[in-house]
Amino acid sequence: MEHLVESIITLDHKLFFIINGAHCDFLDPVMKLFSNIPVWIPLYLLIAGGFFLILPWRYALTAILGIILTFLLTDQVSSSLIKDWVQRLRPSYIAEWDGMFRLLEDKGGLYSFVSSHASNVFGLACFTSLAYRRRWYTISIFLWATLVSYSRIYVGKHFPLDVICGAIIGLVLGWIVFMLFKLIKAKIESRCAV
Repeated sequence: MEHLVESIITLDHKLFFIINGAHCDFLDPVMKLFSNIPVWIPLYLLIAGGFFLILPWRYALTAILGIILTFLLTDQVSSSLIKDWVQRLRPSYIAEWDGMFRLLEDKGGLYSFVSSHASNVFGLACFTSLAYRRRWYTISIFLWATLVSYSRIYVGKHFPLDVICGAIIGLVLGWIVFMLFKLIKAKIESRCAV
């Protein structure tokens, strides 16, 4: 088992150097943009506002609460629970790697596993795609989540495994919150029917 874990970590390191090293000068600012959380606040507001166009106001408000709950869960599980428990150093904190890869942002927090960015954006993508149920939206939001997650490796902040596991956690938590949303929606419908 220990040999398997070592093999996975070695592969993860190799993939990190391949992805981080495969860059183009014109992509650097684009990937930094994708990694920048405040840039996406208007998108989050647009997604939340869009619920009022496709859902009755009670369901729209519930869906917005679902987005907030999804972000809260994905962020707390990834940052406060898993990172502190696993304590895997970010690439920028591995002393012997100093100067061996491109770091396009500041060093960030000490630990990298799992990527909170990946967890948050995939949680949002999962919950909202299930709520919206529009093919064009699902493709767009998952493409966006993938680019945000990829950017975390590109800018030198995370290993591929950090991003993959973060995405999985986001998908699971986004799905759980959507199941809760469906349950609340059914209760609202049954009350309105009476």
